[in-house]
Amino acid sequence: MIPLIRDKFNLEFSQIAYEEYLNDIWKWTNGERDFRVCETPLFIDEGLTSKLIDASNQITDSIRKEEFKRKSVYAVPDHLRVPNEDSHPLFLQVDFAITVDENNQVTPRLIELQGFPSLYLFQAELDRINRKHLRIPENFTSYFNGYDFNSYIELLKKAILGSHKPENVILLEIDPDHQKTRIDFYITKKLIGIEPVCLSKIIQKGKKLFYLKDGVELPVHRIYNRVIFDELDRRKIKAGFDFHSELEVEWAGHPNWFFKISKHSLPLIQSQYAPESYYLDQIDAYPADLENYVLKPLYSFAGSGVQVDITVESLNNVSDRNNYILQKKINYAPLIKTPDEYSRAEVRMMYVWIDKPILVNNLLRTSKGKMMGVDFNKGRTWVGSNILYHS
Repeated sequence: MIPLIRDKFNLEFSQIAYEEYLNDIWKWTNGERDFRVCETPLFIDEGLTSKLIDASNQITDSIRKEEFKRKSVYAVPDHLRVPNEDSHPLFLQVDFAITVDENNQVTPRLIELQGFPSLYLFQAELDRINRKHLRIPENFTSYFNGYDFNSYIELLKKAILGSHKPENVILLEIDPDHQKTRIDFYITKKLIGIEPVCLSKIIQKGKKLFYLKDGVELPVHRIYNRVIFDELDRRKIKAGFDFHSELEVEWAGHPNWFFKISKHSLPLIQSQYAPESYYLDQIDAYPADLENYVLKPLYSFAGSGVQVDITVESLNNVSDRNNYILQKKINYAPLIKTPDEYSRAEVRMMYVWIDKPILVNNLLRTSKGKMMGVDFNKGRTWVGSNILYHS
């Protein structure tokens, strides 16, 4: 995107330095590498930065409309609905593919939404490690709206802890020490002060929840929720409490928002940056150019179940049509120059929403395969996750 910075970065790259960089990152997991960190971040110019911010703001404006709020109610499966939902998500992710438009201009296109936390603390730590090992221009930042590391951590403390002491707030997950995202949990524990706790270890007494820390039973007043319900259903892990009962606990990220702002939202979004999307069960006639569409399941995570090559026959064979959307296919632009070929990029714009949605940080994913993700990039280099920098 910025040839001078890109060429200099690539020229100075060494495999030995990259290994030292990775070792510094994965010290948090005793050297175990749970996912691929890309050899390079992405440096973008002011034009694409402005478009990403504009696109993100258009999406959040859509989400705040009353019509969206009314229709999003139907996104939560009845058997998974949790009481005491708040008026908006505390955490919001807006994912964009970086594409080239009909005027040959680089532009973002909406891929997905999540009313759910992302790797907020890992991305902050990654920026610090990047600046230690890589030549990041001093006037470039990964943050938005004037945030830096210190103010960002203070904002996250406010969002995650609320008015409570860290020992009365937990990060709730399924078997946290074996999740691919555990590095974020460990950094969260270090910087925010809360324990990652498996939901099977929670103790319920009436409407109150407790957990054990160093053998001492402590009350839980607030939950930083990282539990993905489709994983909970799939793994059949029994929680130590009833999600669906009335509990004397606050949610730092209410579970219902995982569904209410999700792929279910895509047909409801009005923006020049959003591709055409339709609920499969509400389509009277399929588009004539089905080769330009993908089929996405509403209730899945991390891209699982997406069908890229679809036909009339395959669509007609979908039995639970109310659980799918049809979305106009987005072609990722060859964007990042690497030693063998260009890679494509997807950028997650990360929000914290206490009083209003505030764009604070980002996450970068790169690919040389047909789609994003490990399965499409086996044996490839200069792919994986990192961070985007802008001036």
